[in-house]
Formats: sequence, C-alpha cells, structure tokens
Amino acid sequence: MSTEGSFWARRKAGVAAEAEAARAATEAHALAEERAVLEQQSDADILAQLDLPDPETMKMGDDFAAFMSKAVPDRIRRRALRTLWRTNPVLANVDMLVDYGEDFTDAATVLENLQTTYQVGKGMLKHVEEMARQAEERDNPPEPEVTDAPGDDDVLVAATDGAEPAPVEDAAEVAQDETPETPTPRRMKFRAEETA
Repeated sequence: MSTEGSFWARRKAGVAAEAEAARAATEAHALAEERAVLEQQSDADILAQLDLPDPETMKMGDDFAAFMSKAVPDRIRRRALRTLWRTNPVLANVDMLVDYGEDFTDAATVLENLQTTYQVGKGMLKHVEEMARQAEERDNPPEPEVTDAPGDDDVLVAATDGAEPAPVEDAAEVAQDETPETPTPRRMKFRAEETA
C-alpha cells in the first residue's frame, strides 16, 4: 500500500498547511499592528526607535539595507531609496530614454485657454473633417448648375476660333466611364501529379 497518496498523508499535509497559514496570518497581523503604532509617530522618533540614521545624511557607500526590513514604514524606506538614487551616480544618471521620467500630471494646465478638437466618445477625426469641408466650401464656393433644355441629349460647346462645336457626352455616360472596374477574383488551382 502506497503511503504517499494515502488519506492520512494528505490529511497530515493539509494540517501542516493550515498551521503555516495561521502562523503567517498571525505574523501579518502583528506586523500591521506594529506599523499602525509607527505610523502615528514622527520620522525622527521611528529612526531613533529602530536605531537607524537619518536617510538624508547618508552618502554613497553607506549601507541602506537596514531600511529594507519589514519593520521600517514605507515612507522612511522611500526616503532612503531617494537618497540612494541621488548619491549613486549609476542610478542618478537617468538617460533621456525613460518614457515616464517626467511629470505629465499637469499637461492640461500648462497653457491657458488650451483648446482641443478631441471629443469624448467621438474622437477627433469627424470634427477635423467637418472643419476641412467647411474651409473648402468657403475657399471654393460651388458653381451654379447649368440645366439643359428639355429634350436635348447632348450639349454643344461653342468654339471661340470659329470651328464647328463638338458635342459633349452625357454626364451619366461620363460617370459610368470613370468608375473603376473591379478586378475579377483569382482563385488558386491545384493539380495533382501522378507519379509513375
């Protein structure tokens, strides 16, 4: 009989996992209580209680590992990391390829009376196209349409040099000629070769 897959082996592993989860929950609760007490104190009191130096007075070569323990509040850890990044030339030399290295939170308030063509839910394209169409109409007003006399199939254009006027094709025929022909779809054909 195999002991690895037996009921008692699985039960024993389950009890051990439950005990480990209970221990981890107890530690997390104790750490949360300790941090809650530390959050109410000032930074100077916390540094004195944890026997840590002031992060702003540290320089390159100092040991910042003490600030990475779980007992140190996040705000003090962040202060220590900022000092580390400023003092270390490798970390402080930020190249210009950092996409999010600048503060873009106030981009909308940089210019006074900033206007945009963007419309929420609609985007910019329709608005820009409508503005271009209106500008085109202002620059090139539409010409009045010339109507033919009833019953005329062709319009004769008078020539200025005294030559005989040439008939102009009907507008519907011209429109039909200008429409591009759609290509016929091509299909692949396969041929099986017989091997002898």
